[in-house]
This record gives sequence, structure tokens and C-alpha cells, in this order.
Amino acid sequence: FSKDSCYLPPLRYPATCTFKGSLESEKQQYIIHGGKTPNNELSDKIYVMSVVCKNNKKVTFRCTEKDLVGDVPEARYGHSIDMVYSRGKSMGVVFGGRSYIPSAQRTTEKWNSVADCLPHIFLVDLEFGCSTSYILPELQDGLSFHVSIARNDTIYILGGHSLANNIRPANLYRIRVDLPLGSPAVNCTVLPGGISVSSAILTQTNSDEFVIVGGYQLENQKRMVCNIISLEGNKIEIREMETPDWTPDIKHSKI
Repeated sequence: FSKDSCYLPPLRYPATCTFKGSLESEKQQYIIHGGKTPNNELSDKIYVMSVVCKNNKKVTFRCTEKDLVGDVPEARYGHSIDMVYSRGKSMGVVFGGRSYIPSAQRTTEKWNSVADCLPHIFLVDLEFGCSTSYILPELQDGLSFHVSIARNDTIYILGGHSLANNIRPANLYRIRVDLPLGSPAVNCTVLPGGISVSSAILTQTNSDEFVIVGGYQLENQKRMVCNIISLEGNKIEIREMETPDWTPDIKHSKI
């Protein structure tokens, strides 16, 4: 890290995404939000990491902390942050996750008890440090450890774990963000063909294709199936791919 970087604590389960800045110096940026700190506290901070220089295979990063005003997302983990791009503008989108129960409800026995965050959509303007929350009728339950895919002005939310009823519903939501000169417009569409999965790994294999590996489909049941996700226009297709030849360690472990 560069000498003018702020301290970035080690965080568990933060939300991360990449950000394409408008300036040449902002070509490679990474957004980090929330997560658990080493002393088991939850963070509400948002960090912006950028590549300062690459020299002899050594990469130097600059990390800055971004202050937010407005409807600031509460400290959380297991959520998602994605960048959307519309009409030449960009905005961060925060959704889901878990947080500690309110301090008024915390007792010695329940001090570290967590609950689903409210299913609000937060739009974060990284340029001006403003955050605004939106309530969408299609999003009724809080979710965490879901899969999110961003493309242009659209985000797809797949699966996730609802702590309130301990299920992993086969969710598939399409969230579209329009950024005109006035107030942003956010709408959500419930799509068929979702999958039941939480805590999976998402990898992009080309501009229109992603692969989902691992995760859980039930509390104590690992997900051994892998999926290919294809995006074409306004359509999303999820299909199973050929199962890898898992090693015995993966087949028989509980995680």
C-alpha cells in the first residue's frame, strides 16, 4: 500500500466489487464495504482501493475511506455491493446481509445474536458520498450470502439464506437502476428459474458468462452441482454444467 493509504483492517465476509472510473487514473478500483473485524465487531465503513502503479510485477495500492451521508447502510456482513452504469453515471448498490440485533434488545445471552437486515436497496454515490435507501415491494425478506451479478444498469440477485425462517429460497431478482438527471429510478422484477444456493463462489468466464461453484443448498448439505449463467440482452439463463471430479477431501468434508 502507498504511504498515504488509510488503515484497512482484516475483514471477514465484506462485500466487494470492481469499479471502472471515468478517469485514466481510476481505471482499476475496488470497493470494499462492511464485514466483521477481528474483534467480532461489524463495520459500516466503505473503502476504495485503486492501483497506483505496477512496477517489476509489484503492484502498489492506495486505500481511502469514504464517508457517507444520508441513508447510510448499517454495519453488516454477508451482503453484496455492485456497481451499475446508466446514462454516463455510476452508482454503488448495497443489498442484504446480517447485522447484530438492536442494542436495546441485546442481553448477555444474545449479545452476538444477528438478524437479517431489512430488504432495502441502497444506492451509493461514490463521487459525492451520498446514500439513499429504496423499499421495493418485490423484496419482502432479508437475505445474506446470496450471489449478485452486475451488468450495465442491471443487477441479478440469486439464492441467498434467510435467517428468519432458515431457508435458501430459489430466488432470482432483476434490479434495474436508471440514472437520469433527476432522482434515480429503481425497479425490481421477480424472474422464474432461480436456484437455491448460499455462500457460493461466482467467477466470470467471459463478458456474458459466469460460473457458480460450491455453497450450500441446505443447512448441512453442500452444493456439489455447478452452474453456468449466461446473459444476453434482458435475458438470463441458468443451466447445470458437467460436475467436476471432486477430490475426496471436498466430497467428505462438511464445508
